[in-house]
Amino acid sequence: MSLAVLKSRALAGMDAPEVTVEVHLANGLPTFTIVGLPDAEVRESKDRVRAALQNAGFEFPARRITVNLAPADLPKESGRFDLPIALGILAASGQIPATEFDQYEFAGELSLSGDLRPVRAALAMSFAMQGAMNTTAKRRAFILPRANADEAALVPDALIYPADSLLQVCAHFAAASADARLSRHVLPQISNNVSCADFAEVRGQQQARRALEIAAAGAHSILMVGPPGAGKSMLASRLPGILPAMTHEEALESAAVQSLAGSFSLARWRARPFRAPHHTASGVALVGGSSIPRPGEISLAHHGILFLDELPEFDRKVLEVLREPLESGHITISRAARQSDFPCRFQLVAAMNPCPCGYLGHTTRACRCTPDAIARYQGKISGPLLDRIDIQIQVAALTQDELVCAPAGEASAAIAARVGVARARQLQRQHKANARLTVAEIDALCQPDAEAEQLLRAAMTRLNWSARAYHRVLKVARTIADLSGTAQIGASDIAEAIQYRRALGLQNQP
Repeated sequence: MSLAVLKSRALAGMDAPEVTVEVHLANGLPTFTIVGLPDAEVRESKDRVRAALQNAGFEFPARRITVNLAPADLPKESGRFDLPIALGILAASGQIPATEFDQYEFAGELSLSGDLRPVRAALAMSFAMQGAMNTTAKRRAFILPRANADEAALVPDALIYPADSLLQVCAHFAAASADARLSRHVLPQISNNVSCADFAEVRGQQQARRALEIAAAGAHSILMVGPPGAGKSMLASRLPGILPAMTHEEALESAAVQSLAGSFSLARWRARPFRAPHHTASGVALVGGSSIPRPGEISLAHHGILFLDELPEFDRKVLEVLREPLESGHITISRAARQSDFPCRFQLVAAMNPCPCGYLGHTTRACRCTPDAIARYQGKISGPLLDRIDIQIQVAALTQDELVCAPAGEASAAIAARVGVARARQLQRQHKANARLTVAEIDALCQPDAEAEQLLRAAMTRLNWSARAYHRVLKVARTIADLSGTAQIGASDIAEAIQYRRALGLQNQP
């Protein structure tokens, strides 16, 4: 037999389309050619495969070897095709049987010694394989490196067979007894005990604590403005500890994105991501990109938190790329040769100083900034971006008495209990968090009473709010009402929501 055919998976954004690996041996001068739009990593597999076969004790055929990765118009990247190419060469040269190849899919990078190294996006490949099985009713198992077995096995009913080396995979197909064959991977028990910093460590800052509780209950974005050392970063780092637990579907989506980036960890399964990129991050780093599109920070924070500290220090063009993802919850990255979609349903948490020196409005320290300098500094945050942030609060500096004598704050567990009850009300009512409500749903579910409506209209006229700001105040008020357990939005709910949009003067900008 001079032809062997195997199945593997490529990557196209979040999808993992099927790839047919065809290996043909022909007479002629010894050559090794890979066709089918391979990138540099795939072309380099020729040397890895040759060395792995020889060091594993197999014969590398001195013939004309042609490897076709079909479909030919789908770009192929990474070393995931090393294993199927090596197996194809062995089967085409008659060194291992190929009768069972149609029952499996393969992925894995080979070391020069023949060991299998992990690859990216094992979870996405397992997802795609299981989805194809549901449509074609043809059940296949997945052979891949052992380091990827846990994440691939997160997909329900997936048949995962991990291996440590090329020799183990070959023994699986050549074995006469069941003892030498690979065993199906069983996902270990996951503890889900990811520790988070506790709000009990935060002294004072009652308004900020209340605002973060509201943000957690309704999945609202929040901006904290305050002087250096007021505790903005400390507060933000404790927000994950009060967020509702992830559903199984949310956990799988989040893990799939982490897997694409090669950063998945089973120890953080069902723990909401907390991403805090440095302010020198580029736009591509934030939203994703490169010639072969990969997820950026906003996608890696999917169903979690994106924390942007020192917000005005980010390049303004970088911040502007957040405007559409904040509204839509997904990002489409377009390049000349391809287009990729990534989910990015993240909760934005941002922090900044009120002025360049940081002490504008401080009770004991004088601000040294000129009005023009303050305007330029705050102007780095555009009005349209600020308009999309639901909650904007001032975080005041603590006094000496508050810092030294104030008792410990309420623990995260107690806050999380209230947040969980409020989020459950939202899911029961509209099957989503309040921050995700559409305009039609706001009209139907966020109607205030007469007194609250009058107060809201007066605030909108006085503060010159946009329609978006009006709707966001209603959504925040709906969350406040959910926390208090009331069915209708009252005047106190609207009044509190109004106070959460007055941290900066930028809310009046169009």
